[in-house]
Amino acid sequence: MVEGLKKTPTGIRGFDFIADGGLPQGRTVLVAGSAGSGKTVFATQFLAAGVQVEGENGVFVTFEEHPKDLRRNMVSFGWDIPTLEAEGKWAFVDASPEPAQEVEIIGDYDFGALLARIEHAAHSVGAKRIVLDSIGCVFSHFPNLSRVRYELFRIASALREMNLTAVLTAERTDEYGDIARYGVEEFVADSVVILRNVLEDEKRRRTIEILKLRGTTHRKGEYPFTVIPYEGIIVIPLSAIELKQRSANVRVTSGNPDLDRMCGGGLFRDSIILISGATGTGKTLMVTHFVSGAAASGERCLLLAYEESREQLGRNAIGWGVDFDSLEKQGKLKVVCEYPESASLEDHVIHIKEQIDSFKPTRVAIDSVSALERISTIRGFREFVLAVTSFIKHKEITGLFTATTPTLTGGSSVTETHISSITDTIILLRYVELYGEMRRGVTVLKMRGSPHEKEIRELSIDHTGMHIGAPFRNVAGILAGNPVQIAVAEMERLDQLFTSVGS
Repeated sequence: MVEGLKKTPTGIRGFDFIADGGLPQGRTVLVAGSAGSGKTVFATQFLAAGVQVEGENGVFVTFEEHPKDLRRNMVSFGWDIPTLEAEGKWAFVDASPEPAQEVEIIGDYDFGALLARIEHAAHSVGAKRIVLDSIGCVFSHFPNLSRVRYELFRIASALREMNLTAVLTAERTDEYGDIARYGVEEFVADSVVILRNVLEDEKRRRTIEILKLRGTTHRKGEYPFTVIPYEGIIVIPLSAIELKQRSANVRVTSGNPDLDRMCGGGLFRDSIILISGATGTGKTLMVTHFVSGAAASGERCLLLAYEESREQLGRNAIGWGVDFDSLEKQGKLKVVCEYPESASLEDHVIHIKEQIDSFKPTRVAIDSVSALERISTIRGFREFVLAVTSFIKHKEITGLFTATTPTLTGGSSVTETHISSITDTIILLRYVELYGEMRRGVTVLKMRGSPHEKEIRELSIDHTGMHIGAPFRNVAGILAGNPVQIAVAEMERLDQLFTSVGS
């Protein structure tokens, strides 16, 4: 039986999952990316996590930035490199050029001196890991690609002889073009990781892809990632989403008895509910009832708001008889308000998960999820929805999302097309024009695992909150956003027609 390659955990959150455990131990990994994609952060985090988490000391060979600049730049991530150096766990090999220094390779250039310095540094700290950042800087001065490839082979072989797990960074000039600048780097390295920082619709989106891990397995495709202060790179592995969460028959209240009856007795505890409607139809009021229902049942609710301030939400809730301030003091509610533009969509995913882990709610409400569309591409938004909903369901939390339709009379929205298939319950709110007056309607469009009412009922709002009345009997086209009144005689004819068909 042939023993598989051992893996070295990188310590980069989410990356080791898509790498099936980490990078191949004792092998060379090329990390290629364009400017601003996070190559140096990836490399530094790999080395810092090795020292701080895995107890594996490291060497950082820099061909561009001076060590003092790297020490200063990495403080914002919480990596105290000077202390690690003082403790004999981290060593720099400074191969960066002096300012205004012109380097030209003439004749045979010998890397022997550099390799000797690397070997001495590795021996002095007992290194298991090494970073070379960035190899393109030194090879830019070689006259031809064959020489570049030969020297890369020589470096990779020397590092393998030293039994070091190595990360070599290299620049790319095109996000979806050649792997690296010279077109030979990927053939020399045992593994290749690509970082991208793509501009789509005036929005930046970072992704990571493992192109190859020679001799071992990994997960395919691009995965979004973000760079967080005091944490570094965090990869969001969508392939970690598995349909293995448990499903309970336990019901929880929506906060409104009439809506509970429409839903067949209440909402399922571990379900995701989407409330879709135009502005002013009562979506935020439903969220307020949801919060109040949680508090009355002794549950904790986390409210994430992306359109209204905390003061505005509290003022509106007081008008309906719900005191957010009091609920927060009791520890039954936590309100977090942020503008979508305050961070990237990937940052919002991380923040939502951190809020859930710290507050440990049994319910989560997001008002509104459609507000986050404007800071992302269509693909990025769908990945956000998948990541958040799967995390909530895995925690067996009741999740309620609101989404705003693009027109006042209803109709489908981009949000609905991306979230409807992965939600368990969809509640639609619509405006209905009757006799020159605008009224509101509510219906349960779908509810997995439970019978529910199919009727469209009238919804009214007063100072006590939301009230659900009788069904609309003489109106058609409400959900399509084109309500049309039907004469009584026509209603009777239709009733007779369907009665005869049923019999």
